[in-house]
Amino acid sequence: MRLRSRLHRLDKHLYAAVAQARLPGFERVLPPLSRAADNALLWAGVAGTFALSGRRRLRRAATRGLLAVSLASPLVNLAGKQAFGRKRPVSDALPLARLLKTPLSASFPSGHSASAAAFATAVALEAPAAVAVPVSALAAAVCFSRVYTGVHYPGDVLAGAAIGVAAGLITRRIWPEAAEAGRARASATAPAFDVDPSGEGLAVAVDPAADELEETLRKAFPRAEFVPLAAIDNAGGKALAVAGGDGTVNRGAQAALDHGKPLLVVPAGALDPFAAELGIADVEEAVAAYRAGELAAVDVGEVAGGVFVNNAGLGIYPSLAGRTEARQKRIGKWPALLWGLAEVLRRDVEPVDVVVDGVPYRAWWLFVGNCRYGSRGPGLGRRARLEDGLLDVRLMTAARRLPRVRAFGSAVGGRLGLSRHYRQWQADTVRVETPSGAVRLARDGETVTARGPLTFAKRPRSLHVFR
Repeated sequence: MRLRSRLHRLDKHLYAAVAQARLPGFERVLPPLSRAADNALLWAGVAGTFALSGRRRLRRAATRGLLAVSLASPLVNLAGKQAFGRKRPVSDALPLARLLKTPLSASFPSGHSASAAAFATAVALEAPAAVAVPVSALAAAVCFSRVYTGVHYPGDVLAGAAIGVAAGLITRRIWPEAAEAGRARASATAPAFDVDPSGEGLAVAVDPAADELEETLRKAFPRAEFVPLAAIDNAGGKALAVAGGDGTVNRGAQAALDHGKPLLVVPAGALDPFAAELGIADVEEAVAAYRAGELAAVDVGEVAGGVFVNNAGLGIYPSLAGRTEARQKRIGKWPALLWGLAEVLRRDVEPVDVVVDGVPYRAWWLFVGNCRYGSRGPGLGRRARLEDGLLDVRLMTAARRLPRVRAFGSAVGGRLGLSRHYRQWQADTVRVETPSGAVRLARDGETVTARGPLTFAKRPRSLHVFR
């Protein structure tokens, strides 16, 4: 009790010092800034700006920031304030220009400060310093404004900020940082590969849609053999490199397996999940990975005479996958998924009849992932391993009534484990029969027509890739 009394006196002393301070121009800036942060609207606006930027790191920063605020705000407002019930400071000594309307809630801890610190901490985990530093400065200004405008003691602000920082850090337990994607590369190691830094013995194929990378690769590997993507099966050399999206990587993986060569993946698509899970984020990191000569042995899936390194599926999945990939770079994964699903279901499409491992279903889609993905539902997470020997099977069945509405709702409910129309399991082999005969099948986003029965299987640790 004596310690609490001393801290309260110190808090009042610091509050009085701030009340007596005269900082030119702050009366015009800090009160409006403090009001803008009401209900975390300021941070929602910043997050919206990040989301519209088209830059992946800023979109991730926006998502993590709002997640952190959603953790910090109820912790402070529903738990902290109720537990302590501290009265607001008396603001009679403050100039009228600085005063805000005194909230009716308890003073300790500061909710505005918690949200500001949570958002800034989360952004710092994802965004470059050129963005994180200004956001942190803005958050610090919001924290200071709560004392300067007379609605909080400094101790309230410090406690709220501490809770916010903790909430920002906790988001790493809920949603891994982008850098953690490289953990998948620490799976099965293959013998080191003796490389020539100039590219001698390397055959490179670049998707025409990613031709801007070819000049960079030619400078990095002046002695490499550059071949058209269509001729990759006939390429010479001891190793293959492909630059492009998921479909290009798929072709490169097939050629590498057919000829027993290691594969270098150069990311150039919308998301490039396979490259990201190998710890390769851009062309510079791909060049460094090749020159390091370190290989990993990873699984591939196979079905209908072809392989897949990410996933395969049927039903409306082929159409949905293409529509989602076309938009997710601009608006994010979940908005793109729901938008694409709404478009697909609005068309005159019907569920497909399939028999999966002997069990008949009427299904909207069947998804089969190469190795286990980290989330539930049709919105995929990351893979922690690329050599677990498993297929990640996800099935969305059709309801008898309101099938399209149910399917749309199940896309969200399935992620939360709330939909009885959504099923998910792991296996090493999945056999699918299609009574209708020919069926559209997607492998890594590329669609083909296949005839059943289809057997989805694994080729464990069969592909050697630079990581």
